[in-house]
Amino acid sequence: MATQHHSSALRAPAVPPAYPMAKPGYGKRSALAQQPRTRDDFALLPTRERYVAGFVDHLPDGAAMSVKQLAKQLPLYGQQAISTALKALSVAGHLRRVRCSVGAGDETRWVFRTFWSRTARDNEWWNTYLATETAARTAAPAEPPAASAPPAPAPVAVPQQRTAPKPKSPEHETTPAPVGTPAAAPTGGAAASSPAYLALAELGRKDIRLALSADDCAALAPQAAEWLARGVTTSYLTAALTAGLPAQVDCPPRFIRHRLTDKIPPQLSAESASPSSGTSEPPARRLLVECTDCGRPGQPEALPDGLCRPCRVAHTESQQAASPGPTEIAAVKAHMANLRDLLKAP
Repeated sequence: MATQHHSSALRAPAVPPAYPMAKPGYGKRSALAQQPRTRDDFALLPTRERYVAGFVDHLPDGAAMSVKQLAKQLPLYGQQAISTALKALSVAGHLRRVRCSVGAGDETRWVFRTFWSRTARDNEWWNTYLATETAARTAAPAEPPAASAPPAPAPVAVPQQRTAPKPKSPEHETTPAPVGTPAAAPTGGAAASSPAYLALAELGRKDIRLALSADDCAALAPQAAEWLARGVTTSYLTAALTAGLPAQVDCPPRFIRHRLTDKIPPQLSAESASPSSGTSEPPARRLLVECTDCGRPGQPEALPDGLCRPCRVAHTESQQAASPGPTEIAAVKAHMANLRDLLKAP
């Protein structure tokens, strides 16, 4: 049962006029049908979570919701504390992080949003709400991927951002290995201009922790090509490899190889992979929930409380470890009573 935390000493600061907004299409999104704002909002939350929730609730739609940006505005807590607070707010039913595909064809990209509800919602409500969002996005016309976004650094298809490096020498020129063939990775020529190679080469620009050398990109390109062969875009591939990174990546090639193996999308059937002739229906506009803790994507029903299974288990275990049992409470009370008796003794 939740316990109220009556403390007015810690109030979230007012939102500064210069608080940064996310790129168009990103950032905070307020959920519908929320209750009016009152002084008792978030009263059942612990002090830190109530502090963060009060600040986020007053942010305008479209405001940047990254942990780094929030930590800059909330100096009482660092990035790790803000991240933990957002995870707790997700479990409490106040937010869900999602990624949505916009655009079409080679111009498809992923935008990242944080849906926020001042009113705490259960998993069934969030699943229904996000399913409605998905249906609305599928029926709506595709968002122009470049018109609404700023010219730099707009996330467009990787092959249009980079040019292939010149091969070192003719003897290094080879053709890409077929998908699924565990052959030695080529290091130049056609392989260096493939979408898979270029997507891997772009990772270092997205996040310096994932910077790869040319040889690393060539060695990992066949695995990345398997993703593209399953119907995903280079934008999806990049988003999956860069989401939820740890604070430090000791070996980027090994880390990327591990993610390429563990997160590979399912193989679509021939019917679903190729559109039927004579039909002009647009492809489904995908909306995936991200684990608030590690960033792993999935369907809403697969991430109750906004957490994937491993993070949900870890959160439950940490909550149980932090909550003292009746025996511990009784021992503390007895210890305090004994101290008081000692202080009274002459």
